[in-house]
Amino acid sequence: MTLNDVIFVDNLPKIDLHGYDRVSARIKINDFIKENYVLKQNVFAIIHGVGSGIIMKETHETLRKNKLVRDFKTYYYNNGCTIVEIIVDK
Repeated sequence: MTLNDVIFVDNLPKIDLHGYDRVSARIKINDFIKENYVLKQNVFAIIHGVGSGIIMKETHETLRKNKLVRDFKTYYYNNGCTIVEIIVDK
């Protein structure tokens, strides 16, 4: 599955970052990426909310720095959600 194949996020693994601060969100995102890598799940969703945009910016910055992340984009139907594709050895 690739990012362009995603229509519904309900059937994807997801993490909800509502209520997290920047540091905790960064740690949780990196842990979630590692978990999905181990489970060989290459596409998942991160729900960060809209709010003031602080957690969304931190999410995107964390994804840019992580070497396992192939690509990511804000979900077309919901700006408070980012869809992520990681590199998985099959």
